[in-house]
Amino acid sequence: MGRRILITGVGSHMGTELARRLCAASDVEYVAGLDTRPPRATIEGLDFIDADIRNPLIGKLIPAAEVDTVVHNQIVRQPGPGLSPQQMHDINVIGSLQLLAACEKSGSLRAIVIRGSAGIYGSEPNAPQFFTEEMARLYPLRTRFQRDIGEIENYFETFSRRHPRVTCTMLRYQPAIGPALDTQVVRYLSQALVPTYLGFDPRLQFVHESDGLDALVAAARNPVRGAVNVAAEGTIGLTRMLRLAGKMTLPLAPQLFVPVVNAGRRAGMSKISPDFRRLLRYGRCVDTSRLSDELGAAPKYTTEKAVCDWIATNSGRRLAPSVREMVTPS
Repeated sequence: MGRRILITGVGSHMGTELARRLCAASDVEYVAGLDTRPPRATIEGLDFIDADIRNPLIGKLIPAAEVDTVVHNQIVRQPGPGLSPQQMHDINVIGSLQLLAACEKSGSLRAIVIRGSAGIYGSEPNAPQFFTEEMARLYPLRTRFQRDIGEIENYFETFSRRHPRVTCTMLRYQPAIGPALDTQVVRYLSQALVPTYLGFDPRLQFVHESDGLDALVAAARNPVRGAVNVAAEGTIGLTRMLRLAGKMTLPLAPQLFVPVVNAGRRAGMSKISPDFRRLLRYGRCVDTSRLSDELGAAPKYTTEKAVCDWIATNSGRRLAPSVREMVTPS
């Protein structure tokens, strides 16, 4: 018999692509997708379960599916249209609690994989050059999303201690970028005029969408215990990234950044969450040794190549010449 895997958040881009990959795998017997939204494409062999992760009913659905692996892919990074911060908190925290309660009733479960966030480390002015997985408690949890992630990690750590037969893998993702994604990074780079913090040029690190999917597939098929950072190799400075994208910038004094961005939303400027604001000011980079050495999911894209891939495929209009365009051939 092959593997039996359940994916939460199958209606998202990542959830749909993960389901597609696993359904096509020869060693996977059964794939279920749980969400209130259907997958974004028809996937042969997928058993779609229309259910809210916050509903106690999943306590009956998951044990009945007799899965050996649960991939928790339904952690919301920021409130979207029609989703309040309180609803985001409920999905993240209450939903994760309900999921764990259901997992405790499943006698067949052997692994849980969580698509978490490197936001647990925060973005700090005196941060180490690269965060390793042991540094999650180095700084206070300053934002609501960080506190959500902190609660989720605590719940899964407690579950792991109480159920040592179940391997719990916490994947801490850096912000993702790619042609098919609609993330904060993509929306930020898609603006005609890009706000920046005057006097700050942080080092940034992302993960390409295809590498992020590869990491999730690798963890589902070969889970490891504990946290694993998921990011591309290398970093890029914010100034260089914006020059490569050919963007006009609006440098703002730190005390003016939030008021100007909030006012600019009426003119079409995208919303910037508290976590992303700190990232644009201080940056954040993580060590990916465990991703390559233990999970076996070495990224194919560096951070700069991931950014360049988005630039090459996005349809936004260029308002300023890129670095390459400004270089005169000798």
